[in-house]
Amino acid sequence: MRSSNSRPSRISKNPFISKVELTTAQKVQIGLMSVTVFPVRLLLGLFFMMVAWAFCYLGSLEGSELKVEKKTLRKRILDVCVRLSMRTLWFCCGFHWLKVKGKMADVSEAPILVVAPHSAFFDAIPVSETLCTFVTKESGKNVPVWGTIIQYVKPVYVSRADQDSRKRTVEEIKRRVTSGEPWPQVMVFPEGTCTNRAGLISFKAGAFIPGLPVQPVVLRYPNKLDTVTWTWQGPGGLKILWLTLCQLHNAFEIEYLPVYTPSQEEKENPALFANNVRMLMAKALDAPPIDLYFDDREVIMSSGPLGIFDFSGLLEFNQLVYRLRLKSATNASSLEDQAAKACKLKGQLLNVEDFAQCLNLPLSDILRQVHRMFDQENNGRIDYRHFVIALSTVYQPTKPKDNLRLAFKMYQNDEDGSVTKEHLATILEIMMGVENIELSGLFLSLEEDSGKITYDRLCEFVDEHPDFMYNYIRFKDHPRTFSSGRKKHSDNDDKKTQ
Repeated sequence: MRSSNSRPSRISKNPFISKVELTTAQKVQIGLMSVTVFPVRLLLGLFFMMVAWAFCYLGSLEGSELKVEKKTLRKRILDVCVRLSMRTLWFCCGFHWLKVKGKMADVSEAPILVVAPHSAFFDAIPVSETLCTFVTKESGKNVPVWGTIIQYVKPVYVSRADQDSRKRTVEEIKRRVTSGEPWPQVMVFPEGTCTNRAGLISFKAGAFIPGLPVQPVVLRYPNKLDTVTWTWQGPGGLKILWLTLCQLHNAFEIEYLPVYTPSQEEKENPALFANNVRMLMAKALDAPPIDLYFDDREVIMSSGPLGIFDFSGLLEFNQLVYRLRLKSATNASSLEDQAAKACKLKGQLLNVEDFAQCLNLPLSDILRQVHRMFDQENNGRIDYRHFVIALSTVYQPTKPKDNLRLAFKMYQNDEDGSVTKEHLATILEIMMGVENIELSGLFLSLEEDSGKITYDRLCEFVDEHPDFMYNYIRFKDHPRTFSSGRKKHSDNDDKKTQ
């Protein structure tokens, strides 16, 4: 599978994974504070959360989610009460003081604040301090107590499951910042998810589409022990709350960087605007930019003997099928249907028009990009099976055996369920994102002279040899620095073996 090499091939530190490692002294401290300080902090925190909820509830009795309220005396008093009760809540959680660098710009200078890195639910602190409106998950409004609190600032809601929701979110942000009404600034976390602060992942373009000046805001948690990070793989929310409340003090820093005014080129290209702001913020944080998106998180979590080795091609493919809305429409049943369709084609090569017809999609530049990724011979024709294997891999990257089973169905001999060595090499190249796989060592170890293998036999061997990737196969840029001279398998090679 071809790649433009614009995406990272390997990730030195996965930004979507976190782990808390405690020393003996820290374990003793947490043990003692769990039965002394923790219960007190928790009860006080819950009390002041209810106080904040009461004021927010009073504020929600008037006005509309879509209309800005006038700054009446009642509104000003409620704002002060909400700020004080929330600040006391954070104090009870161990955030005794906040360090603020720089100055928050006026709404007339920067109607949008872009905040990063987003790594914890404690990132709500700057929202409660400023009472800016912000972008949050739609499901948040249904959370008891907390849902009422966040509705006080009239947030912009987004649903990750609905791509049309994202479009509406961008339109709502644009409406608020350009309406001329006295809306507060919109605070956006452009990464779109929580990371471990190892670097800044790629920003979503939503906050930058209006083309207006933005103020970058960077957050830091300069604590010796990181107990606040909440990622896709790591400690859960309750454990994070427990560990954080068992710290003597939790340091938190907010730094307001100078307002960033986009150039004409950046106004016309929101992705460029977003990336330039990200680079500026990464420099301020002394953290590297990481060219990953929220939607890539599952792909780079693939591991094991059949896991993805080189991410670049599959990450690029993942973003393209996401933009085509194929990713959201894919499920186990639809993958089986796609595989059945590929079986009927029996290796027939498809041009881009036939490819579009198979997917029931109109021709587009994105579809042509996907087609080119599998055009190994530069003849404008692809094997549909290759596409189905890649789609299955990015849909369920942590289930390589399921992907392998699906691939075997498309290539196997009807008599004994086996696939040839050449076809297996093609399958593994796509699944693992590598090139020029050499399987001689594998078949030698299997003592298999026929040049064929069944799914069950391969899985049995992989289970018995966790070092499968490192010791039984070779490919370009292999970790053992072995590079085979084997030619990458083409559709013509497949036809010769049939």
